Amino acid sequence: MKQIEEIYWLRFYGCLAVFSFHLLDRLNQHIDNVYVDLARIPTVLGTPIFIFISIFLFSVRYGSRLPEGFLARRMKYIMVPYLVYGLIYSTTNYVSNHRANGDVGFIENMIEYLVYAGWHGYFLIIAMQFYAFYWVYSHYGLVRWMKPSPWLAIGSLVGIAYWGLTRWYGIAPPGYLLWIAPLGWIYLFFLAMLLVRHYAQLTSQRLHEVPLMRQLARPVYLVAFIALIVLLTLPGWLEYSSKETWVIPLFILFTFCVMTRLRNRPAPSMVRRVNEYSFGIYLAHPMFFAMVDVTNDAMNFSLPVYTLLLIVVGFTGSIWLNQVANRVPLGGMMFGKRLHVPGDQQTRAAQIR
Repeated sequence: MKQIEEIYWLRFYGCLAVFSFHLLDRLNQHIDNVYVDLARIPTVLGTPIFIFISIFLFSVRYGSRLPEGFLARRMKYIMVPYLVYGLIYSTTNYVSNHRANGDVGFIENMIEYLVYAGWHGYFLIIAMQFYAFYWVYSHYGLVRWMKPSPWLAIGSLVGIAYWGLTRWYGIAPPGYLLWIAPLGWIYLFFLAMLLVRHYAQLTSQRLHEVPLMRQLARPVYLVAFIALIVLLTLPGWLEYSSKETWVIPLFILFTFCVMTRLRNRPAPSMVRRVNEYSFGIYLAHPMFFAMVDVTNDAMNFSLPVYTLLLIVVGFTGSIWLNQVANRVPLGGMMFGKRLHVPGDQQTRAAQIR
C-alpha cells in the first residue's frame, strides 16, 4: 500500500497531544491559570486523531473486502494491552490508595478500571467498537443507506448533542462509561469514510471538484474558530477535553486543513520514529509520570525540573519499554505492538520505482 504521508503527521501530532494533555494535568496541580488552559486547546485533538486514523487506514487498505479474521486480530492487539495495562494501573492505584488509608477494595478498584474503563485506555474500547462497526458497515454494504457526506453532518450533530446534554444534565455513570459510548464519536467514522472517498481530490489541483470540502479546508476557518475558542477561554467559560461540543467542529476543520495541506509531504525521520512507538507511548507514559511523582515527593523538585523530568522520563521510558516488549515473544501483543514505519530513504526509493 502506498505510504500516506499525512497520516504520519497526524499520528505524530496525536501522540504529542495525548502526552501533553496528561502532562498539563500534572502541572495543573501546581499551577492553575489561563495560560495552562490555552495550552490545553491543541491537546484535546489527541484521542479523536487516533480513532480517525484507524478507520481511515482500514478503509484505504481493505475497502469493503475485509480479510478473514479481521475482528479477531484487532481484538488481540487492542484488548490484550487494555487488560494488561488496566491491571497494572488498577493495581498501582489500589496500592497508592491503600497506603493513604483508602477504603476501596482491590476487586472494586479493578472493576472500576477494567469493566468501567476508568483509565486513559478507554480509547481502546472506543476503537474496538468502531472496528466492529466498520466490519458491519462493509460486510452489509451500509454505505447505500449511510453515505459519508450527509452522515458526517448527522454524526456531528449527534455528537454535539450527546456531549452537551450529558454535561447539562450532569449524567455521570461509573468510570468512563459515558466516554466510551460511540454516540460522541460517530462523526469520526464518517469523516474518515468521506476523506477516503475523496482522497484523490485532496490536492490543490483537484480540490475544486468538491466545493464544500474546498471551503472547509481553507485555513481561515480553522484560524477563526481557534480564535473564538481562545476568546471563550480568557473568561474561563470552557472545559478542556476531547469530550466537549466545541471539539467536534474544531477537529473537522483541522482534519480537512491538514489532509489537504500535507498531502504527499514526506514526514522527516523524527516524525516517523515517534510513529513507530506511538501506541506504546500512549499506553505507558502515565506509568512513568507516576514514577516521577514518587521521586518528586521525596526530592521536592522545583517546577521547571519536575516538568523536564516528566517530559524526558515519560517519553524515553515509554519508548524503552515498547522496544524491550517487542523483542520478546508476545511482548508486542501485551504491551503495544510497535508499528513498522518505512524510513525516509525507503519511501523515496519506492516513489522513484
